[in-house]
Amino acid sequence: MPPFDVPEGDPFGPHNLPYGVFSPSADAERRVGVRLGDRVLDVGAVAAALGSPDADLLARPTLNPLLAAGPQAWSRVRTALTTWVAGSDPAHRAAVAAHLHPLAEVRLHLPFEVADYVDFYASENHARNVGRIFRPDAADSLTPNWKHLPIGYHGRAGTVVVSGTDVVRPSGQRKGPGDPEPVFGPSIRLDIEAEVGFVVGTPSAQGTPVPLTDFREHVFGLCLLNDWSARDIQAWEYVPLGPFLGKSFATSVSAWITPLAALEHARVAPPERTHPLLPYLDDSGTEPAGYDLRISVAVNGQVVSEPPFSTMYWTAAQQLAHLTVNGASLRTGDLYASGTVSGPAENQRGSLLELTWNGRDPLELPDGKRAFLEDGDVVTLTAWAPGADGTRVGLGEVSGRVVGS
Repeated sequence: MPPFDVPEGDPFGPHNLPYGVFSPSADAERRVGVRLGDRVLDVGAVAAALGSPDADLLARPTLNPLLAAGPQAWSRVRTALTTWVAGSDPAHRAAVAAHLHPLAEVRLHLPFEVADYVDFYASENHARNVGRIFRPDAADSLTPNWKHLPIGYHGRAGTVVVSGTDVVRPSGQRKGPGDPEPVFGPSIRLDIEAEVGFVVGTPSAQGTPVPLTDFREHVFGLCLLNDWSARDIQAWEYVPLGPFLGKSFATSVSAWITPLAALEHARVAPPERTHPLLPYLDDSGTEPAGYDLRISVAVNGQVVSEPPFSTMYWTAAQQLAHLTVNGASLRTGDLYASGTVSGPAENQRGSLLELTWNGRDPLELPDGKRAFLEDGDVVTLTAWAPGADGTRVGLGEVSGRVVGS
């Protein structure tokens, strides 16, 4: 029988064990948990019951202490958890059974305190689509620097929200082609971007770059991320600098952080490089740093896109190396995002900007056409990755509903 009645083939079985923070239904206290099928295990409580030396580390209202403890602690805790939930020791099984909560009956919280937030632009398919939309007469749809460095911008950590949080339609300045002057009001071109976020655990010293080979020494895990985007506000403000108010109003992340250790069988080589890279970004000869993540984007329950993360040109290791190459330090709880994930096919585009070609070709949904999001629309990202022996490793969903301003 599968451990604790987790159905065989469940993407959240003992091979996965993503971390989150939850409150039981009758208790407001926040606790670290791991997802096991359709239940949540209170890992601090079971660690205390079994006399684990890491009980204090896990009996916290946020993942930050575990993140800061570093790779040896991450490995030690994961090994213990796997033993407790997948082993046959009666004492372990009894302790685990006593501290399981139905997922449907708990409240999920933002799993870690976000220190800084950076968003990249790492999909060549996405970058080329954007170039073709906004620079149709350009000789090359990519900007001249795109294949030489991972382009990114520094976002707003304070507006990162957990899945399930409503997203208020932002207001700001916009100037359409027919407007003689800019106007102020709610965005009328609200969009999403299907992305993957990487969560930093171990900090680094200011002035000391993090090399490609140290990626797994600093990054604890990953999660799905929706970079909500007000395209009309963004278009008016982004020249000559990068995104600002068109992006800073909300970024949604999953309630579950999948440790990198659960994704060993999903590691793949990135696409072939077509330009020589400077030494700090040159990953030739290094272990594969891409991830085979199969993402689905749904609007009001209908899947509209399935972007493949394996197509991303720049890897998370390269992004981390570039983020720190100037001496910028890492802090526990730093979050950096991949940028929009888009594949080569039309049904693999990770934003409405691309899916509707800037509104020219609206999506056909059961409740009507969509060029961009309307109030009441619910966007949900889900994903899975290949695991050992044909298993699937599920990533926690990220969902948000648009509400009027």
